[in-house]
Amino acid sequence: MAKVKYYYDAETLSYRKIKRKKGSTITFAALFLLAAALFGFLSFAIVSNYIESPKERLMARELQNMELQYELLNRRMDDAMAALENVEERDNAIYRLYFEANPIPEEQRRAGFGGVNRYKKFEGFDNSKLIAETNKRLDVIEKAIVVQSKSLDEISKLAKDKEIFLQAIPAIQPVNNEDLTRMASGFGFRRDPFTKARKFHYGMDFTAPRGTPVYATGDGIVKRADNSSSGFGRHIRIDHGYGYVSLYAHLYKYNVRVNQRVKRGDVIGFVGSTGRSQAPHLHYEVHKDGKKLNPINFYYGHLSPKEFEILLRKASLENQSLD
Repeated sequence: MAKVKYYYDAETLSYRKIKRKKGSTITFAALFLLAAALFGFLSFAIVSNYIESPKERLMARELQNMELQYELLNRRMDDAMAALENVEERDNAIYRLYFEANPIPEEQRRAGFGGVNRYKKFEGFDNSKLIAETNKRLDVIEKAIVVQSKSLDEISKLAKDKEIFLQAIPAIQPVNNEDLTRMASGFGFRRDPFTKARKFHYGMDFTAPRGTPVYATGDGIVKRADNSSSGFGRHIRIDHGYGYVSLYAHLYKYNVRVNQRVKRGDVIGFVGSTGRSQAPHLHYEVHKDGKKLNPINFYYGHLSPKEFEILLRKASLENQSLD
């Protein structure tokens, strides 16, 4: 039961009941509700700072998992970068060195990305720096892989060119050792068989029976197969490319035609004694960019070290040539 309150009325000299006005009751109720709501809000705010909701706990776990995944990703990028650096080192120190190509500069391999800030979209998060740095590392690795891929494509082309080049160089003896009677004369000053004068001999003379096979010493295209060159009689000239030309003189007959493509080891003709020749033999020359070279320096693809040593000793004797 609610308490009844009174007040003393001096005019009537008696106590009267205090009657609460309707408006004040509503105001009091409103103030009470407002105070209760404010108290509840403040209590919730204070408590929420110390007690996580289920949703907040879930989000916190997801954040921790994300940080762990980024850490693992960075470790994997460390391994990928180490493997890539190993390939780059071999690329510069072995492959490019072997094929005589310039190494790729480090600044080109690790070049950044200019212009606008491409990582601005990662700003404003709790882990913005971690996310941005991880994406930056990924971009650097991707670019390094692209550079290395293009380098390997270039090396592959260089390897093919090198293979063609090695096949083109005149690198074998034009007459088999089993077919030789003797190595008659080498590159250098020799006595002319007709005038007996000392003159420079620009090739090597291989003595062999008439009809002995003569082999192409490198891949190339037959540019001449005729007897219209003074002193050489029937002869063949093969253009190997890269400035190399080989010449085979005093042939008995041809086994090729002009503009025919030949491979190293193909039989192109047969030993004879046509032209300015004293006996059946093959006169063989190697030219590079128009300059006549000593053919003995090109037999690395055919002779054993012992055979080469014997040939070198015989070729160095200043004897009489056969043409």
